[in-house]
Amino acid sequence: MTDSAADLGYMRAALSLARRGLGRVAPNPAVGCIIVSQNQIVGRGWTQPGGRPHAETEALAQASIAARGSTVYVTLEPCSHHGQTGPCAEALVKAGVARCVVAMNDPDERVRGRGVKMLREAGIAVETGLLRHEAERVNAGYLLHRLHGRPLVTLKLATTLDGRIATHTGESQWITGNSARAFGHRLRATHDAILIGGRTALYDNPRLDCRLPGLETRSPLRVIMDGSLVLPLTHHLVANAGARAGNCSTLLFTREGHPKERVAAYRSAGVEVIELRPDQPGGLLPPDGVLEALAARGVTRVLCEGGGGLAASLVRAGLVDRLIWFRAARLLGDDGRAGLSALGIDSLKDSPRFRLDFLRCLGEDLLESYSKAT
Repeated sequence: MTDSAADLGYMRAALSLARRGLGRVAPNPAVGCIIVSQNQIVGRGWTQPGGRPHAETEALAQASIAARGSTVYVTLEPCSHHGQTGPCAEALVKAGVARCVVAMNDPDERVRGRGVKMLREAGIAVETGLLRHEAERVNAGYLLHRLHGRPLVTLKLATTLDGRIATHTGESQWITGNSARAFGHRLRATHDAILIGGRTALYDNPRLDCRLPGLETRSPLRVIMDGSLVLPLTHHLVANAGARAGNCSTLLFTREGHPKERVAAYRSAGVEVIELRPDQPGGLLPPDGVLEALAARGVTRVLCEGGGGLAASLVRAGLVDRLIWFRAARLLGDDGRAGLSALGIDSLKDSPRFRLDFLRCLGEDLLESYSKAT
């Protein structure tokens, strides 16, 4: 494996391109590709919305004949199977590239080293593993989907310094400032689905879309866990569901046993309803079952925006992979609503642990980013 300054720089550029696809390419991975000839970039590409064309196809089209004898930097092993398009590994061979630097192998059972093997058998020099950990972080959702049958879960909390999301009367708008809220909308744009609980939808009346200029089309699937069907049919997440196209539609999970007419009314409004059998006291929905159902429809990245009960259920089940915590320089006290409901932990050794990734000031608020400790 090479680690020259030039190779590192080109792979970092390819990873930057890959991130452009997050939230838009599921169930495919978000891949970036850079083609270099005579120390100049002659082709750039990233996975396009919907998962195709692939990054290599885009970069090769841009490079044209300059790809012959070039070095290709790609963040994921080129595919080797025939789908809607031909294999990217085969396209690289036909283009006459001389060298291919791959950040990480593809765990998909249709690939798993076959792409690298195809390139090597064609006489192309292949090096793997450059910035592998960074590439795995970019495609953590894809990896979880392929290896464990569930999406990546990012839990977003916006609280006071003492962990409160609202006053005791329920007032919550706005605890954090404009910069923090804008960052939250960018998070929405990089996830395939937003997940909230039914009571949060009822009390907070969220729109669950991305409202940043230029990113309005990046609004993800809106997912509501509402076991008791408390969400009124007049709520805009229901009433406007039929007007939404593509990913930005409404999916509602509820428990089995509700009157058929009630469930049919949601479906008539354009809401997709999935009924699950409760497996927790009080008829609570199984969070792992919800994630499995989302994975089955191709979702690889889920952003959970609360409330406290849903957040706690995901934490208790060990299903929170990343934690994004916005802290406002305010205090609300013990009578404020907690961002995280009871976890039932008796011993410190049983408490879920996270690793700090970075801190950032956003106006007067603090952003803390964590990953699940392994």
